[in-house]
Amino acid sequence: MKVAFLGCSEFSTIVLNRLLQSRHKVVCVVSSLDKERGRGKRVEMSEIKKFALSHNLPILQYKSVSKSGEEEIKSYNPDVLVTASFGQLLRENILNLAPYGVINVHASLLPKYRGSAPINFCLINGEKETGITIMQTALKLDSGDMILQKSIPIDKNDTAGDLTLKLATLGGECLVEALDALEEKRAKFVKQNEELMTYFPKLDKEMSYIDFDKTADQIHNFVRGLNPWPLARVVLNGEPLIVYSATPYDNFINVNLNDYEHGEVVFASGKKGLIVRCHDGLVSLDIIQAPNGKKMDAKAYLNGKKIEIKTNLTKK
Repeated sequence: MKVAFLGCSEFSTIVLNRLLQSRHKVVCVVSSLDKERGRGKRVEMSEIKKFALSHNLPILQYKSVSKSGEEEIKSYNPDVLVTASFGQLLRENILNLAPYGVINVHASLLPKYRGSAPINFCLINGEKETGITIMQTALKLDSGDMILQKSIPIDKNDTAGDLTLKLATLGGECLVEALDALEEKRAKFVKQNEELMTYFPKLDKEMSYIDFDKTADQIHNFVRGLNPWPLARVVLNGEPLIVYSATPYDNFINVNLNDYEHGEVVFASGKKGLIVRCHDGLVSLDIIQAPNGKKMDAKAYLNGKKIEIKTNLTKK
C-alpha cells in the first residue's frame, strides 16, 4: 500500500522506521512546522523531519494539515494515511482523502485513555498493563473502530520515556500487521464500547507539582508518568525543584509522623537523601535538579547543600 505518514515525535519516528522495513511504500511524511526552541529561539527540525530527510522521503509541513495540506498530500496518491502521535485534529476532508481513509497508531488499550497523553496518565494511574490500538480515525477524538490491539505489561519503574519506546516498537509491528490485513481484505473493524471510555487532557507544567496529600505509591507513579516531560517538581525556597525519580521510604523507625505536615522534609542529608512526609508515610525524592543546576542524586546534592528539616515543599 502507498502510505502518507503523519507524525511529529520520537514515537512517530520509531513507528515510521518499522513501516519502511515492510512491503508498504511511504510516499510522503507530514509533520507540523519547525518550532523555536531554547532561550535563543533557534528554529530546529523535529526528529521525524531529520529522519525523513535522511531517508530521502518527501517532507510536508503544515500548521494545520486540514486547512492547508489536502491537495499536496493528494498529489502523492496515497492508498491510506497513517497517523502516529501527530497532534493535530483531522477534518473530514483529510479523513476522506485516501481510499482506506486514516489509520491511527494509538498508545493505549482503547476505549480507555483517549487523548493526547495516554502513556503518561496510564503511569500516573498506576496501571499494570497498556498497549497499542490500531484504529480507523473518526471525527470524534479516538473514537473510531478498532482494527488491531495488543498489550504489554508495565514495569513498576517504567518512566513515560521508557514506556514510549516500548510502545513505539510495538506500534510499528501492529501497524504493519494492520496494513497487511487491510490490503488483503481480511481486516475486521470492532466498535469501541463507549461505556468504558476514559479521556485525559494534555499535559502542562502547571499540573506537574507533587501533591503530598497523595500516597507514596501515587507520588512514585506521578513522577515517572511526567518523566521526561513536563517533569514533576516541588517548591524549595520559592523556586521549582525538579524531581526525576521518587520512591516510597519505609525506614523511618523512631519518627513520629504526626509531628510533620504533608509536604514537610523529615530527613535531608547526604546519608539518607531527601525524605518528605506524604499521606501514608514518607517518600524519597531520589533524583532532583535545582534551578540552573544539574540533574543529580539527592544524596549528592545534599552533601553540598542544606535543606532545613520541616521545610515544606508543597506549592502554595
